[in-house]
Amino acid sequence: MLASGSASAQDIVKRAKKKADAPPAGVAVTRDVVYAKRGERALKLDLYLPEKLGDEKLPVVAWIHGGGWSKGSKDRTPAAYLAAEGFAVASVEYRLTGEAIWPAQIDDCRDAIRFLRSHAGDYGLDADKIGVWGGSAGGHLVALLGTLDVPTDEAVSSRVQAVCDWYGPSDLLTTPSNTPGPGKTDADLAKSNGALLLGGIVRDRPKLAMEASAFHQVSKDDAPFLIMHGDADPQVPLEQSTKLYEKLKATGVPVTYEVLKGAGHGGPAFLTDDVKRKVREFFAKHLK
Repeated sequence: MLASGSASAQDIVKRAKKKADAPPAGVAVTRDVVYAKRGERALKLDLYLPEKLGDEKLPVVAWIHGGGWSKGSKDRTPAAYLAAEGFAVASVEYRLTGEAIWPAQIDDCRDAIRFLRSHAGDYGLDADKIGVWGGSAGGHLVALLGTLDVPTDEAVSSRVQAVCDWYGPSDLLTTPSNTPGPGKTDADLAKSNGALLLGGIVRDRPKLAMEASAFHQVSKDDAPFLIMHGDADPQVPLEQSTKLYEKLKATGVPVTYEVLKGAGHGGPAFLTDDVKRKVREFFAKHLK
């Protein structure tokens, strides 16, 4: 029973919608499109499309939000500007760690890609040109969409054609919050975002941690990558992106690596016109 003055679930949803970013000029957004269900739980995405649609099918960029796999929302996306420049943009929600553990998160992302591909005709999308972009935990998930083998039994492919990874952890076994250290107890390790994702201390789940780490999944047929990371990131070390870049390059996967000088974990340095241009040009090259 709610205490007097407490917000109801409907109130919370309404407030979240009020905080959702307005679409850029020339862009129409359809919110809360159901792309999959888990029992009674509806999984949703927001679809941004140019207001003036031409005859050509639109390449798609799916944004996967960050938040340590435990929080975050589809309602705000830095990718929306691409919808004013000839792309369709889908901002995707997925089950967070308070609701389900791995591999629920990647399963949800794959279902979102399958939905976009199977409903391409409904929205004027190009089913053969789907890219993904995400930051932090979202960067982790999009990197896996680009490197993991797709399930052999899927009727509609969840393979993506381009990946933009912003400062995502690429190796859960070596991220500082998941590794033992002076004064760090097992109780501390069990509270890390990685432990909450995998259902227990990452050190004790090496096989699962490797399956959930793009660094350990790289192969020569992976999608092209653009990796961007700040060299002053206090949360995800730059090394996480550097080692992924080096492995992709050594394996022969097309990859571009941009280190943003002085940038932290996201923030204004990732929202400049120059960064927007580089992201746009990357997706245009591989999806158009």
